Amino acid sequence: MKKFDVIVAGAGTAGSLAAKTIAKAGLDVCLIDRKPRAEIGEKVCGDAIGKHHFDRLGLSYPKGEELGTRIKGIRLYSPDTKTVFTVKSEAYGFVVNRHLFGQRLLNDAIDAGATLMDSTIAVKPEVKDGFVTGVEVKNTKTSSVAKLQSKVVIDASGFTAILRKKLPPEIGIDLHVSNEDVEACYREIRQLKGNDFDEGYCEIYLDQTQTPGGYYWVFPRGGDRINVGLGIAMFKGFPNPKNQFYQKILPNSSLKGSLVIKGGSWYVPTRRPLDCMTGNGVVVVGDSACQVNPIHGGGIGPSMMGGSLAGKTIINAIQKNDVSRRGLWQYNVDYMKNYGAKQAGLDILRLLLLYSIGNEEINYGMKYKIITEDDVLKVSEGQNLRLRISDKTRRVFYGLGKLSMLRRLRDAANLLKTMKTHYMNYPGSPEGFEKWRSQTRMLMKKAKTRLSRSKA
Repeated sequence: MKKFDVIVAGAGTAGSLAAKTIAKAGLDVCLIDRKPRAEIGEKVCGDAIGKHHFDRLGLSYPKGEELGTRIKGIRLYSPDTKTVFTVKSEAYGFVVNRHLFGQRLLNDAIDAGATLMDSTIAVKPEVKDGFVTGVEVKNTKTSSVAKLQSKVVIDASGFTAILRKKLPPEIGIDLHVSNEDVEACYREIRQLKGNDFDEGYCEIYLDQTQTPGGYYWVFPRGGDRINVGLGIAMFKGFPNPKNQFYQKILPNSSLKGSLVIKGGSWYVPTRRPLDCMTGNGVVVVGDSACQVNPIHGGGIGPSMMGGSLAGKTIINAIQKNDVSRRGLWQYNVDYMKNYGAKQAGLDILRLLLLYSIGNEEINYGMKYKIITEDDVLKVSEGQNLRLRISDKTRRVFYGLGKLSMLRRLRDAANLLKTMKTHYMNYPGSPEGFEKWRSQTRMLMKKAKTRLSRSKA
Protein backbone atom coordinates (compact mmCIF):
# COMPACT_ATOMS: atom_id res chain seq x y z
CA MET A 1 0.00 0.00 0.00
CA LYS A 2 1.40 3.38 -1.03
CA LYS A 3 1.63 5.95 1.77
CA PHE A 4 1.59 9.74 1.52
CA ASP A 5 1.30 12.62 3.95
CA VAL A 6 -1.66 14.04 2.03
CA ILE A 7 -3.90 12.77 -0.77
CA VAL A 8 -5.76 15.34 -2.86
CA ALA A 9 -8.68 14.02 -4.90
CA GLY A 10 -9.16 16.40 -7.82
CA ALA A 11 -6.57 18.47 -9.68
CA GLY A 12 -8.79 21.48 -10.36
CA THR A 13 -8.12 24.98 -9.09
CA ALA A 14 -8.73 24.11 -5.41
CA GLY A 15 -6.88 20.79 -5.47
CA SER A 16 -3.88 22.09 -7.38
CA LEU A 17 -3.44 25.07 -5.03
CA ALA A 18 -3.74 22.80 -1.98
CA ALA A 19 -1.24 20.31 -3.41
CA LYS A 20 1.23 23.04 -4.36
CA THR A 21 1.00 24.71 -0.93
CA ILE A 22 1.56 21.45 0.96
CA ALA A 23 4.28 20.07 -1.34
CA LYS A 24 6.28 23.31 -1.05
CA ALA A 25 6.51 22.61 2.69
CA GLY A 26 8.31 19.36 1.91
CA LEU A 27 5.41 17.00 2.60
CA ASP A 28 4.65 14.01 0.38
CA VAL A 29 1.52 14.80 -1.64
CA CYS A 30 -0.44 12.62 -4.08
CA LEU A 31 -2.68 14.51 -6.50
CA ILE A 32 -5.37 12.36 -8.14
CA ASP A 33 -7.52 13.25 -11.15
CA ARG A 34 -9.85 11.22 -13.35
CA LYS A 35 -8.65 12.96 -16.53
CA PRO A 36 -5.43 12.26 -18.45
CA ARG A 37 -2.77 14.82 -17.59
CA ALA A 38 -3.08 16.68 -20.89
CA GLU A 39 -6.83 17.26 -20.35
CA ILE A 40 -6.69 18.50 -16.76
CA GLY A 41 -7.98 22.07 -16.58
CA GLU A 42 -10.53 21.64 -19.37
CA LYS A 43 -13.90 22.49 -17.84
CA VAL A 44 -17.23 24.01 -18.81
CA CYS A 45 -16.96 27.34 -17.01
CA GLY A 46 -17.54 31.07 -17.24
CA ASP A 47 -13.73 31.47 -17.31
CA ALA A 48 -13.71 34.83 -15.49
CA ILE A 49 -11.63 35.56 -12.41
CA GLY A 50 -10.96 38.73 -10.43
CA LYS A 51 -7.50 40.28 -10.39
CA HIS A 52 -7.60 40.50 -6.58
CA HIS A 53 -7.44 36.70 -6.28
CA PHE A 54 -4.09 36.66 -8.07
CA ASP A 55 -2.83 39.46 -5.84
CA ARG A 56 -3.98 37.74 -2.66
CA LEU A 57 -2.47 34.38 -3.57
CA GLY A 58 0.76 35.75 -5.02
CA LEU A 59 0.07 34.29 -8.47
CA SER A 60 1.32 35.90 -11.65
CA TYR A 61 -1.38 37.31 -13.92
CA PRO A 62 -2.42 35.25 -16.96
CA LYS A 63 -0.60 36.15 -20.17
CA GLY A 64 0.02 34.86 -23.65
CA GLU A 65 -2.36 32.13 -24.80
CA GLU A 66 -3.57 31.62 -21.22
CA LEU A 67 -5.14 35.08 -21.27
CA GLY A 68 -8.38 35.47 -23.17
CA THR A 69 -8.88 39.14 -22.43
CA ARG A 70 -8.67 41.71 -19.65
CA ILE A 71 -11.90 42.82 -17.99
CA LYS A 72 -12.47 46.30 -16.62
CA GLY A 73 -16.10 45.89 -15.58
CA ILE A 74 -19.53 44.33 -15.85
CA ARG A 75 -22.65 45.50 -17.64
CA LEU A 76 -25.77 44.40 -15.77
CA TYR A 77 -29.02 44.49 -17.78
CA SER A 78 -32.53 44.75 -16.36
CA PRO A 79 -35.06 42.18 -17.66
CA ASP A 80 -36.58 44.72 -20.07
CA THR A 81 -32.99 45.77 -21.03
CA LYS A 82 -34.03 49.43 -20.61
CA THR A 83 -31.67 49.97 -17.69
CA VAL A 84 -28.01 49.04 -17.78
CA PHE A 85 -25.66 49.27 -14.81
CA THR A 86 -22.01 49.64 -15.79
CA VAL A 87 -19.91 48.49 -12.85
CA LYS A 88 -16.23 49.38 -13.21
CA SER A 89 -13.29 48.78 -10.91
CA GLU A 90 -9.51 48.72 -11.17
CA ALA A 91 -9.69 45.38 -9.35
CA TYR A 92 -11.72 43.46 -11.93
CA GLY A 93 -9.67 40.94 -13.80
CA PHE A 94 -9.43 38.46 -16.61
CA VAL A 95 -11.18 35.92 -18.80
CA VAL A 96 -8.78 33.00 -19.06
CA ASN A 97 -8.28 30.00 -21.28
CA ARG A 98 -9.54 27.59 -18.63
CA HIS A 99 -7.56 24.62 -19.92
CA LEU A 100 -4.23 26.43 -20.08
CA PHE A 101 -4.81 28.13 -16.74
CA GLY A 102 -5.59 24.75 -15.17
CA GLN A 103 -2.45 23.29 -16.72
CA ARG A 104 -0.40 26.10 -15.19
CA LEU A 105 -1.77 25.39 -11.70
CA LEU A 106 -1.25 21.65 -12.16
CA ASN A 107 2.36 22.12 -13.27
CA ASP A 108 2.98 24.44 -10.32
CA ALA A 109 1.85 21.66 -7.98
CA ILE A 110 4.02 19.04 -9.72
CA ASP A 111 7.02 21.37 -9.78
CA ALA A 112 6.55 21.87 -6.02
CA GLY A 113 6.91 18.12 -5.57
CA ALA A 114 3.40 16.66 -5.77
CA THR A 115 2.99 13.21 -7.34
CA LEU A 116 0.28 13.12 -10.01
CA MET A 117 -1.90 10.06 -10.56
CA ASP A 118 -3.93 10.97 -13.62
CA SER A 119 -6.62 8.85 -15.30
CA THR A 120 -7.47 7.77 -11.76
CA ILE A 121 -10.82 7.87 -9.98
CA ALA A 122 -11.12 8.31 -6.22
CA VAL A 123 -13.69 5.60 -5.48
CA LYS A 124 -14.28 6.01 -1.75
CA PRO A 125 -12.58 7.16 1.45
CA GLU A 126 -10.91 4.63 3.75
CA VAL A 127 -12.09 5.10 7.34
CA LYS A 128 -10.66 3.53 10.50
CA ASP A 129 -11.52 4.31 14.15
CA GLY A 130 -13.39 7.50 13.18
CA PHE A 131 -10.55 8.87 11.02
CA VAL A 132 -10.23 9.08 7.23
CA THR A 133 -6.97 7.24 6.62
CA GLY A 134 -6.77 7.09 2.84
CA VAL A 135 -8.58 6.55 -0.44
CA GLU A 136 -9.48 3.62 -2.65
CA VAL A 137 -8.69 4.49 -6.27
CA LYS A 138 -9.26 2.95 -9.69
CA ASN A 139 -7.14 3.48 -12.79
CA THR A 140 -9.46 4.15 -15.74
CA LYS A 141 -7.00 2.76 -18.29
CA THR A 142 -6.16 -0.55 -16.60
CA SER A 143 -9.22 -0.90 -14.31
CA SER A 144 -6.80 -1.79 -11.51
CA VAL A 145 -7.90 -0.90 -7.98
CA ALA A 146 -5.54 0.21 -5.21
CA LYS A 147 -5.66 1.62 -1.70
CA LEU A 148 -3.60 4.67 -0.81
CA GLN A 149 -2.87 5.67 2.77
CA SER A 150 -2.36 9.18 4.13
CA LYS A 151 -2.51 11.36 7.21
CA VAL A 152 -5.01 13.74 5.58
CA VAL A 153 -7.34 13.40 2.60
CA ILE A 154 -8.60 16.46 0.70
CA ASP A 155 -11.82 16.18 -1.31
CA ALA A 156 -11.36 18.61 -4.21
CA SER A 157 -13.48 16.55 -6.60
CA GLY A 158 -15.81 19.41 -7.49
CA PHE A 159 -19.61 19.41 -7.54
CA THR A 160 -19.72 15.60 -7.54
CA ALA A 161 -18.02 15.59 -4.11
CA ILE A 162 -17.35 11.90 -4.57
CA LEU A 163 -15.55 11.45 -1.24
CA ARG A 164 -17.60 13.86 0.87
CA LYS A 165 -20.85 12.12 -0.03
CA LYS A 166 -19.44 8.76 1.14
CA LEU A 167 -18.16 9.94 4.51
CA PRO A 168 -19.81 8.47 7.61
CA PRO A 169 -22.18 11.01 9.23
CA GLU A 170 -20.17 11.00 12.47
CA ILE A 171 -17.28 12.69 10.62
CA GLY A 172 -19.35 15.88 10.96
CA ILE A 173 -19.30 17.22 7.38
CA ASP A 174 -22.59 17.74 5.53
CA LEU A 175 -23.00 14.92 3.04
CA HIS A 176 -25.59 16.46 0.74
CA VAL A 177 -26.48 19.84 -0.76
CA SER A 178 -30.10 20.69 -1.59
CA ASN A 179 -30.98 20.94 -5.29
CA GLU A 180 -32.48 24.36 -4.50
CA ASP A 181 -28.94 25.52 -3.74
CA VAL A 182 -27.60 24.39 -7.12
CA GLU A 183 -27.65 26.01 -10.55
CA ALA A 184 -27.93 23.89 -13.69
CA CYS A 185 -25.88 25.61 -16.39
CA TYR A 186 -25.32 25.44 -20.12
CA ARG A 187 -22.50 27.25 -21.91
CA GLU A 188 -21.16 27.65 -25.42
CA ILE A 189 -18.06 29.16 -26.94
CA ARG A 190 -19.23 30.99 -30.08
CA GLN A 191 -17.58 32.86 -32.90
CA LEU A 192 -19.20 36.14 -33.88
CA LYS A 193 -19.70 37.31 -37.45
CA GLY A 194 -17.77 40.45 -36.72
CA ASN A 195 -15.59 41.67 -33.89
CA ASP A 196 -17.95 44.35 -32.55
CA PHE A 197 -18.31 42.99 -28.99
CA ASP A 198 -16.79 45.25 -26.31
CA GLU A 199 -14.00 43.07 -24.95
CA GLY A 200 -13.64 45.18 -21.82
CA TYR A 201 -16.94 44.11 -20.25
CA CYS A 202 -18.74 40.98 -19.15
CA GLU A 203 -22.48 41.24 -19.81
CA ILE A 204 -25.03 39.79 -17.38
CA TYR A 205 -28.75 39.70 -18.16
CA LEU A 206 -31.28 39.33 -15.36
CA ASP A 207 -34.50 37.62 -16.43
CA GLN A 208 -36.52 35.57 -13.93
CA THR A 209 -38.78 34.29 -16.70
CA GLN A 210 -36.09 32.95 -19.00
CA THR A 211 -33.53 32.05 -16.31
CA PRO A 212 -35.45 31.54 -13.03
CA GLY A 213 -33.19 31.96 -10.03
CA GLY A 214 -30.20 32.77 -12.26
CA TYR A 215 -29.16 34.83 -15.28
CA TYR A 216 -27.59 34.52 -18.69
CA TRP A 217 -24.25 35.94 -19.66
CA VAL A 218 -22.13 36.99 -22.62
CA PHE A 219 -18.43 37.21 -21.73
CA PRO A 220 -15.64 38.19 -24.14
CA ARG A 221 -13.07 35.49 -24.79
CA GLY A 222 -10.72 37.45 -27.01
CA GLY A 223 -10.92 38.32 -30.69
CA ASP A 224 -14.24 37.36 -32.24
CA ARG A 225 -15.07 34.63 -29.72
CA ILE A 226 -17.42 34.83 -26.75
CA ASN A 227 -18.40 32.70 -23.77
CA VAL A 228 -22.21 32.66 -23.54
CA GLY A 229 -24.50 30.66 -21.30
CA LEU A 230 -27.07 30.60 -18.55
CA GLY A 231 -27.75 29.22 -15.09
CA ILE A 232 -31.13 28.12 -13.67
CA ALA A 233 -31.95 27.28 -10.05
CA MET A 234 -32.79 23.59 -9.71
CA PHE A 235 -36.24 23.94 -8.16
CA LYS A 236 -38.80 21.22 -8.86
CA GLY A 237 -39.76 21.34 -12.53
CA PHE A 238 -36.94 23.69 -13.59
CA PRO A 239 -36.54 24.01 -17.38
CA ASN A 240 -33.71 22.33 -19.26
CA PRO A 241 -30.94 24.97 -19.57
CA LYS A 242 -29.88 23.97 -23.10
CA ASN A 243 -33.46 24.01 -24.35
CA GLN A 244 -34.02 27.35 -22.66
CA PHE A 245 -30.92 28.76 -24.31
CA TYR A 246 -31.95 27.70 -27.81
CA GLN A 247 -35.68 28.35 -27.50
CA LYS A 248 -35.82 31.52 -25.41
CA ILE A 249 -32.50 33.35 -25.38
CA LEU A 250 -30.61 32.79 -28.61
CA PRO A 251 -33.51 33.72 -30.95
CA ASN A 252 -34.00 37.05 -29.13
CA SER A 253 -30.36 38.04 -28.74
CA SER A 254 -27.71 39.72 -30.86
CA LEU A 255 -25.95 36.36 -31.22
CA LYS A 256 -27.97 35.16 -34.18
CA GLY A 257 -25.62 34.18 -36.97
CA SER A 258 -22.74 33.34 -34.65
CA LEU A 259 -21.14 29.90 -34.95
CA VAL A 260 -20.87 27.30 -32.19
CA ILE A 261 -17.30 26.21 -31.41
CA LYS A 262 -18.21 23.94 -28.49
CA GLY A 263 -20.82 23.64 -25.77
CA GLY A 264 -21.50 21.79 -22.55
CA SER A 265 -23.48 21.56 -19.31
CA TRP A 266 -22.46 21.52 -15.66
CA TYR A 267 -23.75 22.21 -12.16
CA VAL A 268 -22.70 24.86 -9.65
CA PRO A 269 -23.48 24.97 -5.90
CA THR A 270 -24.61 28.57 -5.36
CA ARG A 271 -24.97 29.09 -1.62
CA ARG A 272 -22.90 29.86 1.44
CA PRO A 273 -20.02 27.43 2.16
CA LEU A 274 -20.65 24.20 4.04
CA ASP A 275 -21.07 24.92 7.75
CA CYS A 276 -18.09 22.69 8.55
CA MET A 277 -15.40 21.64 6.06
CA THR A 278 -13.17 19.49 8.29
CA GLY A 279 -13.33 16.11 10.01
CA ASN A 280 -10.86 13.66 11.47
CA GLY A 281 -8.24 13.27 8.75
CA VAL A 282 -10.29 14.96 6.04
CA VAL A 283 -10.84 18.41 4.50
CA VAL A 284 -13.14 19.54 1.67
CA VAL A 285 -12.33 22.44 -0.69
CA GLY A 286 -13.66 24.10 -3.84
CA ASP A 287 -17.08 23.18 -5.25
CA SER A 288 -17.14 20.16 -2.96
CA ALA A 289 -17.26 22.64 -0.06
CA CYS A 290 -19.62 25.06 -1.90
CA GLN A 291 -16.88 27.68 -2.21
CA VAL A 292 -18.67 29.61 -4.95
CA ASN A 293 -20.10 33.13 -5.18
CA PRO A 294 -23.88 32.62 -4.60
CA ILE A 295 -24.89 35.44 -6.96
CA HIS A 296 -22.83 34.98 -10.12
CA GLY A 297 -21.57 31.42 -9.56
CA GLY A 298 -17.89 32.32 -9.93
CA GLY A 299 -15.77 29.71 -8.19
CA ILE A 300 -12.23 29.90 -9.56
CA GLY A 301 -11.03 32.55 -7.10
CA PRO A 302 -12.67 31.28 -3.89
CA SER A 303 -11.72 27.68 -4.66
CA MET A 304 -8.06 28.66 -5.04
CA MET A 305 -8.30 30.56 -1.76
CA GLY A 306 -9.89 27.52 -0.10
CA GLY A 307 -7.12 25.24 -1.41
CA SER A 308 -4.39 27.59 -0.21
CA LEU A 309 -5.91 28.09 3.26
CA ALA A 310 -6.56 24.36 3.67
CA GLY A 311 -2.98 23.60 2.67
CA LYS A 312 -1.55 25.96 5.29
CA THR A 313 -3.72 24.47 8.04
CA ILE A 314 -2.81 20.90 7.05
CA ILE A 315 0.92 21.69 7.13
CA ASN A 316 0.56 23.02 10.68
CA ALA A 317 -1.63 20.08 11.76
CA ILE A 318 0.86 17.48 10.49
CA GLN A 319 3.75 19.32 12.12
CA LYS A 320 1.84 19.19 15.43
CA ASN A 321 0.87 15.55 14.84
CA ASP A 322 -2.82 16.39 15.22
CA VAL A 323 -4.92 15.74 12.12
CA SER A 324 -8.17 15.43 14.08
CA ARG A 325 -11.16 17.65 13.42
CA ARG A 326 -9.80 19.95 16.12
CA GLY A 327 -6.33 20.00 14.61
CA LEU A 328 -7.74 20.96 11.20
CA TRP A 329 -10.37 23.37 12.53
CA GLN A 330 -8.43 26.56 11.82
CA TYR A 331 -9.14 26.09 8.11
CA ASN A 332 -12.86 26.61 8.82
CA VAL A 333 -12.13 29.78 10.78
CA ASP A 334 -9.75 31.22 8.21
CA TYR A 335 -12.00 30.54 5.24
CA MET A 336 -15.14 31.91 6.89
CA LYS A 337 -13.43 35.15 7.84
CA ASN A 338 -11.63 35.57 4.50
CA TYR A 339 -14.48 34.72 2.12
CA GLY A 340 -17.24 32.70 3.78
CA ALA A 341 -18.77 35.75 5.47
CA LYS A 342 -19.06 37.48 2.10
CA GLN A 343 -20.61 34.34 0.60
CA ALA A 344 -23.14 34.15 3.43
CA GLY A 345 -24.18 37.75 2.90
CA LEU A 346 -24.56 37.23 -0.83
CA ASP A 347 -26.62 34.11 -0.12
CA ILE A 348 -29.26 36.44 1.36
CA LEU A 349 -29.41 38.35 -1.93
CA ARG A 350 -29.76 35.03 -3.77
CA LEU A 351 -32.79 34.20 -1.60
CA LEU A 352 -34.23 37.62 -2.44
CA LEU A 353 -34.03 36.76 -6.15
CA LEU A 354 -35.42 33.24 -5.61
CA TYR A 355 -38.33 34.01 -3.32
CA SER A 356 -39.15 37.67 -3.56
CA ILE A 357 -38.37 39.54 -6.75
CA GLY A 358 -39.60 39.04 -10.29
CA ASN A 359 -38.82 40.84 -13.52
CA GLU A 360 -41.17 43.73 -12.83
CA GLU A 361 -39.60 44.43 -9.44
CA ILE A 362 -36.06 44.24 -10.86
CA ASN A 363 -37.02 46.66 -13.65
CA TYR A 364 -38.43 49.15 -11.15
CA GLY A 365 -35.56 48.76 -8.70
CA MET A 366 -32.91 49.42 -11.33
CA LYS A 367 -34.88 52.18 -13.06
CA TYR A 368 -35.38 54.15 -9.83
CA LYS A 369 -31.82 53.49 -8.60
CA ILE A 370 -32.82 51.93 -5.28
CA ILE A 371 -29.54 50.10 -5.70
CA THR A 372 -26.89 51.87 -7.80
CA GLU A 373 -23.87 50.74 -9.78
CA ASP A 374 -21.66 51.76 -6.86
CA ASP A 375 -23.76 49.66 -4.48
CA VAL A 376 -23.43 46.62 -6.75
CA LEU A 377 -19.66 47.07 -6.80
CA LYS A 378 -19.40 47.45 -3.03
CA VAL A 379 -21.61 44.45 -2.29
CA SER A 380 -19.60 42.34 -4.76
CA GLU A 381 -16.48 43.33 -2.83
CA GLY A 382 -18.02 42.17 0.44
CA GLN A 383 -19.47 45.40 1.84
CA ASN A 384 -22.98 45.81 3.20
CA LEU A 385 -25.96 46.77 1.06
CA ARG A 386 -27.13 50.38 1.17
CA LEU A 387 -30.56 51.39 -0.06
CA ARG A 388 -31.57 54.83 -1.28
CA ILE A 389 -35.24 55.04 -0.46
CA SER A 390 -36.32 58.67 -0.36
CA ASP A 391 -39.82 59.94 0.41
CA LYS A 392 -40.26 60.53 -3.32
CA THR A 393 -39.31 56.92 -4.06
CA ARG A 394 -41.76 55.68 -1.43
CA ARG A 395 -44.55 57.73 -2.99
CA VAL A 396 -43.71 56.39 -6.45
CA PHE A 397 -43.68 52.79 -5.26
CA TYR A 398 -46.84 53.30 -3.23
CA GLY A 399 -48.55 54.51 -6.39
CA LEU A 400 -47.22 51.49 -8.27
CA GLY A 401 -48.42 49.12 -5.57
CA LYS A 402 -44.81 48.07 -4.91
CA LEU A 403 -44.36 49.26 -1.32
CA SER A 404 -43.95 45.67 -0.08
CA MET A 405 -40.96 45.33 -2.39
CA LEU A 406 -39.21 48.16 -0.54
CA ARG A 407 -39.85 46.39 2.76
CA ARG A 408 -38.35 43.16 1.44
CA LEU A 409 -35.29 45.02 0.14
CA ARG A 410 -34.84 46.67 3.53
CA ASP A 411 -35.16 43.29 5.25
CA ALA A 412 -32.60 41.80 2.85
CA ALA A 413 -30.10 44.59 3.59
CA ASN A 414 -30.47 44.05 7.35
CA LEU A 415 -30.27 40.28 7.08
CA LEU A 416 -27.17 40.49 4.87
CA LYS A 417 -25.39 42.53 7.52
CA THR A 418 -26.50 40.17 10.30
CA MET A 419 -25.42 37.06 8.40
CA LYS A 420 -21.97 38.47 7.63
CA THR A 421 -21.43 39.38 11.29
CA HIS A 422 -22.53 35.88 12.31
CA TYR A 423 -19.96 34.28 9.99
CA MET A 424 -17.20 36.61 11.14
CA ASN A 425 -17.90 35.19 14.61
CA TYR A 426 -17.38 31.60 13.49
CA PRO A 427 -16.40 29.48 16.53
CA GLY A 428 -12.69 29.11 17.16
CA SER A 429 -13.04 25.47 18.16
CA PRO A 430 -15.46 22.56 17.57
CA GLU A 431 -17.06 23.10 20.99
CA GLY A 432 -18.99 26.17 19.87
CA PHE A 433 -19.99 24.76 16.49
CA GLU A 434 -23.39 23.21 17.20
CA LYS A 435 -24.68 26.43 18.77
CA TRP A 436 -23.32 28.44 15.83
CA ARG A 437 -24.89 26.07 13.28
CA SER A 438 -28.24 26.22 15.07
CA GLN A 439 -28.15 30.02 14.85
CA THR A 440 -27.21 29.80 11.16
CA ARG A 441 -30.23 27.64 10.41
CA MET A 442 -32.51 30.01 12.30
CA LEU A 443 -31.16 32.98 10.34
CA MET A 444 -31.68 31.20 7.02
CA LYS A 445 -35.22 30.20 7.99
CA LYS A 446 -35.93 33.78 8.99
CA ALA A 447 -34.54 35.04 5.67
CA LYS A 448 -36.72 32.70 3.61
CA THR A 449 -39.79 33.75 5.60
CA ARG A 450 -39.11 37.49 5.59
CA LEU A 451 -38.13 37.63 1.93
CA SER A 452 -40.99 35.49 0.65
CA ARG A 453 -43.37 37.50 -1.50
CA SER A 454 -46.35 35.69 0.04
CA LYS A 455 -45.26 36.81 3.54
CA ALA A 456 -44.62 40.45 2.64
